[in-house]
Amino acid sequence: MSIFSFAQNAGLQTRFRSIFKTRDLFFHDGSTLRRVRLSVRTQMLAVSVVLAIVGWSVFAAVQFAMGANTMTLAANRQARVAVMEQKIEAMRAEVEAHALRLEKRQAFLVALLSGQGNSAALAKLLPQEAEDDLISRLQSLDENQLAFAEAAKGVTDARYKETSKAIRALGLKPVRFHRGGGAMGGPYEPVDTKNAVKDADPEFRELFLSWKKLEQLEQGVMSIPSQKPVASLSFTSLYGVRSDPFRHSAAMHAGVDIPGPMGTPIYAAADGIVGRSQWVNGYGKFIEINHGKGIQTRYGHMSQLVVPANTRVKRGQLIGRMGSTGRSTGSHLHYEVRIDGRAVNPIPFLQSSDYLVAVQQRAAAAETQVAVGGPEDESND
Repeated sequence: MSIFSFAQNAGLQTRFRSIFKTRDLFFHDGSTLRRVRLSVRTQMLAVSVVLAIVGWSVFAAVQFAMGANTMTLAANRQARVAVMEQKIEAMRAEVEAHALRLEKRQAFLVALLSGQGNSAALAKLLPQEAEDDLISRLQSLDENQLAFAEAAKGVTDARYKETSKAIRALGLKPVRFHRGGGAMGGPYEPVDTKNAVKDADPEFRELFLSWKKLEQLEQGVMSIPSQKPVASLSFTSLYGVRSDPFRHSAAMHAGVDIPGPMGTPIYAAADGIVGRSQWVNGYGKFIEINHGKGIQTRYGHMSQLVVPANTRVKRGQLIGRMGSTGRSTGSHLHYEVRIDGRAVNPIPFLQSSDYLVAVQQRAAAAETQVAVGGPEDESND
């Protein structure tokens, strides 16, 4: 093995000496011939310098390429991080917006179903239409609220139909109670309810519009006289043509006669404003109450007038006491209901359904005020 290594080294030395050996270089400048001798050491030094320069160039090029590649990777990484941050921020904003919509939906449902809201307040609470989102954690609550809104709309529509049915049973049309509003007041604070409703969630927009229609109808029925004007109800004369008690000939009786002891309390049949509280020929001591929506009630032959004209009265409030003043044969109350100035049969109003009374009580609990209005016709008993 050592003999082989020695022979191999001897061969390398022989090659090395054949490359690096003393060389003579001749230069002729046109007049003189010169000789330059390059020793082995000089040749080796020159080759070493060249190799060093080449090696440094290669090293520098490699380092530059590696540095450029590192900068490119860093730039790409920063770009990816920036995109991820934007996505995270967008997701966070989407979650917050969706959570806010859910909160507004809940507040809207609570206000609507509690019966404490009004149109302007509920319009402010209407949740806006949601953009497409993929928030699975909130999807269940979102679906539950939409299902609840749909169920609430069904209940609202059913209440509207039932209320309309009770109104028609009195010979009135529900459209009467959708006409212009009642007496109102307060400082002006504009609310863009049209845009609020237009941009709302479709399901909640439909629920709001159904509720608003029902609210208007139920507020209107407060003008319907349903309270019995006396505690104990009986009749000595009904509405329609009868034999006049004084002339004993056929005559139209515009109301009903309710008998009772002198001084029996008489109550307002519905919320309203006293139009007249005075002596009127034929009626004697007389009170007329305007309930709004073109509806009036009249009370005649009283012995005492408790409330003066222009007084706002509530359903069931004491307004006077029974007597026999005016064109009367004895102590009783002459009671009339008039629609747009025309006398109608009071009996259906005195027999109003429990449902209609419950609607009025619910509206009264919300402290709804009724409008002022009604003609001032007179009629003799």
